[in-house]
Amino acid sequence: MGKVNIVSDKMMLLLSLVALHFCFAGFHIVSRVALNIGVSKVVYPVYRNIIALLLLSPFAYFLEKKERPPLTFPLLVQFFLLALLGITANQGFYLLGLYYASPTFASAIQNSVPAITFLMASALRLEQINIARRDGLAKVLGTIASIGGATIITLYKGPLLLHQSNTTQGYSMEQEMSSKKMQNWTWGCIYLLGHCLSWAGWLAFQAPILKKYPAKLTLTSFTCFFGLIQFLVIAAFVETDFNHWKIQSIEELFTILYAGVVASGIVFSLQTWCIHKGGPVFVAVFQPLQTLLVAIMAFIIIGDQLYFGSAIGAVLIMVGLYLVLWGKTVEKNVVSVAKDEDTLKKHLLNDPESRDIEEGADESNTA
Repeated sequence: MGKVNIVSDKMMLLLSLVALHFCFAGFHIVSRVALNIGVSKVVYPVYRNIIALLLLSPFAYFLEKKERPPLTFPLLVQFFLLALLGITANQGFYLLGLYYASPTFASAIQNSVPAITFLMASALRLEQINIARRDGLAKVLGTIASIGGATIITLYKGPLLLHQSNTTQGYSMEQEMSSKKMQNWTWGCIYLLGHCLSWAGWLAFQAPILKKYPAKLTLTSFTCFFGLIQFLVIAAFVETDFNHWKIQSIEELFTILYAGVVASGIVFSLQTWCIHKGGPVFVAVFQPLQTLLVAIMAFIIIGDQLYFGSAIGAVLIMVGLYLVLWGKTVEKNVVSVAKDEDTLKKHLLNDPESRDIEEGADESNTA
């Protein structure tokens, strides 16, 4: 019975991870469809964060009622800055990058976020680098590989590998041509690199805040709230036409609901459960699966194109991802062993029996 339960738990975790990345992959495609049908790049995240806030805040209020620390003004300022990085810059750069590039590229370059986070954390002295150890060397090499892969994707497009000549269902030839005209590779790369930098900065900045304010759901709710306020301020200057705020079709409603309910609500819950069951490293290992799913879905649904430079860059980024994750795992094990040894030494030194043995040995040596 025990073995059956272990197998079923592992199977449940694997199926949940596949479902998680299907949801993530779907978000890339749905967001691109939203941009193609004319949904505003400012209105889209505003509606998404309204739905996310409505979903998360009740759970945050009731589930973290006892463990929520008191709010202070410095904490609110930090929440505001966290929203600026994790919501406004992150989502804004993502949509701009997706508008000019492709969903496959957007998903591929996101694999460089762990390496960029490591680089930022090292610069802020939140992460230690020791290239004399194999884990330290792996993290450095992984970072170089990821940045190299992102650079290749940005600077080298290469020959076309996959191309779908037929028009896809629901899209006319005119829509397909206008979609291709939108694609400006250089700007797409720059915006998506900005997206990865802001995401990595959010992760690095979030770690010290969570130590002071460990209520994760409440922190996420505050981040959504301040991000929503920031997008509304931007919208006041950018989206003054009220017609852009109207949901004019079932397709628009579906993309907004998917972004809010699935990408923010279901994905957050699934990711939290998977991290709790399998750990953050195990969950991160499956990240390249999302890129593969996006490539397949984008090719079938919106006739996305795949270039040689993107494929080479994506492979380098994935190699870099696994090197950084492996280095982090080894480092964690080394630190854990060192702590256990220190605890054992302290225990032995404080143990009266061991102290008596040491004193007896000293007396016999003196005699």
